[in-house]
Amino acid sequence: MSVAPVPMTRDEAIAAATAPGQPYELVDEVVNGRSQRVFKNAPVSLRALFEAAASDLPFISYEDERYSFAQAWELAARMGHVLVHDCGVTPGDRVAIAMRNYPEWVLAFTAVTSIGAIAVAMNAHWSGDEMAYALSDSGSRVLLADAERLDRLMQGPTVAGLQVLAVRAATLPAGARALKDLTEAVGSVPMPPVPIAPDDLATMLYTSGSTGHPKGVPSSHRNIVSALLSWELDAVIGALVAGIEEVPAVEQGGTLLAVPLFHVSGMHVSYLSSYRLQRRLVCMYRWDAEVAAALVDQHKLTSMVAPAAMTGDLVRVAQTGRYDLSSLLVVGGGGAARAPEQVRQIRASFSQALPGTGWGMTETNAIGVGIGGEDYLARPASSGRCSQVLQIKVVDELGQPVPTGQRGELLVRGTSLFAGYWKRPDVNAQVFTDGDWFRTGDVATLDEDGFLYIVDRIKDLIIRGGENIGCGQVEAALLLHPDVQEAAVYAVPDERLGEEVGATVYGSNALDVAALREFLTAHLARFELPRYIVKAPGPLPRTPSGKILKREIKAAGLLEILQTPG
Repeated sequence: MSVAPVPMTRDEAIAAATAPGQPYELVDEVVNGRSQRVFKNAPVSLRALFEAAASDLPFISYEDERYSFAQAWELAARMGHVLVHDCGVTPGDRVAIAMRNYPEWVLAFTAVTSIGAIAVAMNAHWSGDEMAYALSDSGSRVLLADAERLDRLMQGPTVAGLQVLAVRAATLPAGARALKDLTEAVGSVPMPPVPIAPDDLATMLYTSGSTGHPKGVPSSHRNIVSALLSWELDAVIGALVAGIEEVPAVEQGGTLLAVPLFHVSGMHVSYLSSYRLQRRLVCMYRWDAEVAAALVDQHKLTSMVAPAAMTGDLVRVAQTGRYDLSSLLVVGGGGAARAPEQVRQIRASFSQALPGTGWGMTETNAIGVGIGGEDYLARPASSGRCSQVLQIKVVDELGQPVPTGQRGELLVRGTSLFAGYWKRPDVNAQVFTDGDWFRTGDVATLDEDGFLYIVDRIKDLIIRGGENIGCGQVEAALLLHPDVQEAAVYAVPDERLGEEVGATVYGSNALDVAALREFLTAHLARFELPRYIVKAPGPLPRTPSGKILKREIKAAGLLEILQTPG
């Protein structure tokens, strides 16, 4: 590794890395009527990205299964053939994926997005009711699901006109077909030829809002590819600032897929960014810190990205010394803020790994700001500095930028930002301002060096281990119970997960908390279930206009929760 005599400033590094003729050259282009900074040399679609990466290097590992990049592309082509010629999927159709992080999730996503369809990545924790809502809302034509998801779907409302392809299911529900049987019957075939434009839609993920049902977030191929290249550019800028001219070839890197693929942190950061890096992807069945450490040791993995609760678990295992984790170079984060102490513990607990994190949203395709290494150790409360394909600003209630260091709402715009929620023009009118600035609902500050600090939320959301939980959705489920008359849901601080779900309810004399918990299991995903339920002695306090005083209720609820043993 050679070192430049005079390391560049950050501004110099950005200018050099994005200049004309460079791999990450940025140019201004009008996209959907808006001027945006785009990568001149970006792949035109995810399909182009997948095809270019189809090498013989190892790619997917899951338990004793192994697939190279080329094998994954070939198997995905079989799925694509089935979807087009057997299921009648055409460009723009929605195809839903609901399963654990099996290899089939990756193969299905590759197939769906490569035939011009839209991959609807469904939350694998959802109940049958929630699955049915998303399938109907998205208008999905086909569902690829594993046995657990199929069992739940059968317990919810029927979704008319849905074709179901089962994955790893010993028993097939009525009307479902085994995906493996269909792809094996096809044999080796090319991916069906379909022209795909950069601004065609590729994915739809669902994100919990502060009220009502989750909202569909559709993203284009350009949105996603821009996010992937933005991380690559960040690495180049960091190397130039450090004075590193070139990095010699090393052994193939590997990352631990510990986060569900229906999250942008799993889909984008761990999975999709592996193609151009030619990085191995080791999939976990479910999170277990001991298993994670054993996989890092066995596969000599070089990176892992996960919410603070999970990286904290890995730190504790690392400190026991039972596993060789010296191959790790990066322990990234996102989804929820880390405690500053955990940032320092990551540096102290691994021989090579440096901590990293960032702020992004489903709506921005996971990018926004990022920070790592010495910058992060020096500013452990910061989420980082802005991506080169995005712009951010912090504004007051009138929409005017606030002075450096002052609090305001964080707004973002740029190339990776989605164009609007699926079939929700009412919400889009509220969240977009001045044409293309997106209101994030996060309260933030910016320092004099451009580092962002997230300090609060405007939205009524709970972030539990990286999962967004809409308080309104949990309140609606509570109010379905015949003995509940009023409900208020709020965040309860939790050392491991960051926040847990708390609820204060008022109802009839017959209201039983244990029975209420059992009732909720049929209406909410497991991660949405309130850990704490406080039974109020009387009606919940309200404003003169009838609005529940959430802050007052939360303060009283937290006091009771803290005073309750266990």
